[in-house]
Amino acid sequence: MTTEIKVPVLPESVADATVATWHVQVGEKFSRDQVLVDIETDKVVLEVPATADGVLTDISQAEGATVLGDQVIGTFSEGAEATASAPAPAESTSVTTGSNAKIIDILVPVLPESVADATVATWHVAEGDVVTADQNLVDIETDKVVLEVVAQDNGVVGKILHVEGDTVLGQQKIGELAAGATATSAPAADKYEAVSADELASPSVRRLMTEKGLSASDVTGSGKGGRISKEDVEAAVAAKSAPKAAAPAAAAPVVQDLGERSQKRVPMTRLRKTIATRLLEAKNSTAMLTTFNEVNMKPIMDLRKQYKDIFEKTHDTRLGFMSFYVKAVTEALKRYPAVNASIDGDDIVYHNFFDISIAVSTPRGLVTPVLRDADQLSMAGIENGIRDLAIKGRDGKLAMADMTGGNFTITNGGVFGSLLSTPILNLPQAGILGMHKIQDRPMAVDGKVEILPMMYLALSYDHRLIDGKESVGFLVTIKELLEDPTRLLLDV
Repeated sequence: MTTEIKVPVLPESVADATVATWHVQVGEKFSRDQVLVDIETDKVVLEVPATADGVLTDISQAEGATVLGDQVIGTFSEGAEATASAPAPAESTSVTTGSNAKIIDILVPVLPESVADATVATWHVAEGDVVTADQNLVDIETDKVVLEVVAQDNGVVGKILHVEGDTVLGQQKIGELAAGATATSAPAADKYEAVSADELASPSVRRLMTEKGLSASDVTGSGKGGRISKEDVEAAVAAKSAPKAAAPAAAAPVVQDLGERSQKRVPMTRLRKTIATRLLEAKNSTAMLTTFNEVNMKPIMDLRKQYKDIFEKTHDTRLGFMSFYVKAVTEALKRYPAVNASIDGDDIVYHNFFDISIAVSTPRGLVTPVLRDADQLSMAGIENGIRDLAIKGRDGKLAMADMTGGNFTITNGGVFGSLLSTPILNLPQAGILGMHKIQDRPMAVDGKVEILPMMYLALSYDHRLIDGKESVGFLVTIKELLEDPTRLLLDV
């Protein structure tokens, strides 16, 4: 039976692609899942694997040709012809022979509309590992969130097609799971026993090896399962040229004693790249200014001390400072609509809702999930909402819906001991409030010196939209509400 070889479906933002490398030639035999051809776009390289054992019969689009998504670029003959000429490979391709195992593809989840591609962040399993249904197999990192890919059934992990650090697309196959197999299942073991040289390196690495005149045997892979990276290729090139370069100086080698000093170079994660880009954009594209004030936290601390036990008993959540901050900020935003607005081109967009972004520190970096409709939440609702977002951030389970939107940001550097800082805007928002460490300081009160728990407030704002009068008035309002929490109840 003749089967068409097609270009994969291209992402929405990609118009066409290029045939990069054919790994088989007309008349050559191959096995199921073997990579036949690499298709290169302006963002990623897509691998086209064989859907069955067969023999390549035609290449209609040669290397370098420009192609479209779903376009036919070749054909192959599958079934009896391939099996007759190569009985051995056909014998080992079925993982279900003599067992109840069934091959399930491990796919990248569907990516959000605004996300073009993603990165394989962490494999939690290795080839041959036994897994159970719903066990997390791999984390896929986008520039906004980390997506978990779980096992659909009990079984054994088969081939891992894309290793950590590889760029992948939505719904792309990154591995296989032999559902129903066990660690001792012979068919499953045979299926994944050998790894070809092509599978040890990504397409871009294989091209680099070709350019440098190296084969897989010339390079020692340092990745999982002997995977070859660009750094491994560069190291092999350096080692190859080292004897020539070192020959003149062989008589007097110079050895640099580094002692215990060392350094480590690691690539930035997608999230860290995005944070860096957005921070630079905020600094370079806004007229950012910061104004400061200080607040006496004694009234709130006394209130918490008086009611924290009964509050926790009633609402099953602890009474923290963040609920007071959010309440005060929401009330101040109602009085100063410009701080709750944003700039879109030449327009000012005023928001009649109050979605507050809360800065949360996670193992992968700083994120700002959104607390929706903060003006409609009770103190307990705010505390529960913030706690849920913090737990999701810690566990890497924040969804796109948790991250999008937000009209104003609150960041609390005081939990890390920060006494004073100038927070950077979270675009496209026009303002961000920095809370800091509560510290006892001597203060003049009615002509007397008293030791009070004081905290600095810092409001960074976009001066293109918010004038000095509004920014100071906004900050003073927050100060007054925090120093006299009764105002929050009386709306004065």
